[in-house]
Amino acid sequence: MKKILQSACIWLVLLFLYAPILILVVYSFTDATMIGAIRGFSLQNYVTLFTTPDLIQMIIGTFGLAIVVAVLSTLLGTMGAIGSFYSKKKAQGGIELVNQIPVINADVVTGFSICILMIVFFKISKETFIPLIIGQVSLCTPFVYLSVLPRLKQMDPHLYEAAMDLGCTSKQALIKVTIPQIIPGILSGFMTAVTLSLDDYFITTYTKPATFDTISTYVVNATKGSQTDIKTALWALSTLIFVLVVASVIIMNIKASKKEEQA
Repeated sequence: MKKILQSACIWLVLLFLYAPILILVVYSFTDATMIGAIRGFSLQNYVTLFTTPDLIQMIIGTFGLAIVVAVLSTLLGTMGAIGSFYSKKKAQGGIELVNQIPVINADVVTGFSICILMIVFFKISKETFIPLIIGQVSLCTPFVYLSVLPRLKQMDPHLYEAAMDLGCTSKQALIKVTIPQIIPGILSGFMTAVTLSLDDYFITTYTKPATFDTISTYVVNATKGSQTDIKTALWALSTLIFVLVVASVIIMNIKASKKEEQA
């Protein structure tokens, strides 16, 4: 009876998490104009998605921004995690405390603060994309830090010292010993940063150029409009993003399993 209840709870949680997404996937392959009435099968939403110039430009811009932000966040988060790991306990505690603030802090507060700092105080125009990139990097970097640090704690601390004893410089030991050990954490942090950048709305709204839209800001504006074909095309976009994420997770898990078997 206990096993049945445990299985039921797991399936209820999975149903709660994935049922809305699966419903959206189903509707993306129909010609329905709203959720509630399933009509005939159609690929028109996908045709609209890949033939509308505004949508194509928005998708390219969003993913381009996400890659830039993820690369910068991964570099900063990884360096921060390594620096914290090899610091003294008091310094490490201080760094971890500071890192938790952006994670817990509301996005709207972060976005508004970045807007005031960059645009009002430093007089940096939104059209330069600098406030937008800095805002999203400040959001993503702490999560990269949290992805990399556990990998460092799982690593054998004597490997770095052994490399130094065998003649490596500190830089060589870092590149040849430490970084290869934490690559899974770095990749996980990179993917998390990409996801956060794609998903962010509040920071992007406060800091983006007036003529630039990401998926999140475009979706909010589109749902307020009257263009039904654009709204339903966004169902197709959501489906593709979900499939891309699932495929990435599966590939990463398969590679990790193969490495464990080889080890």
